[in-house]
Amino acid sequence: MVPDSAPASDTRGDSEVMVSVDSDQLVIADVSRDGAWLTMPVSEAAVLQDWR
Repeated sequence: MVPDSAPASDTRGDSEVMVSVDSDQLVIADVSRDGAWLTMPVSEAAVLQDWR
């Protein structure tokens, strides 16, 4: 998988993004905004080592 190098459309400096694993789902959430989250199966998540 190739990392997406497109610039972010919202570059606010006050966002706080966190990642968690819940059962077999990876949850990514911007905890500073209501409803700003997504989930995906852990098996489909990119491996950090592959991005280096």
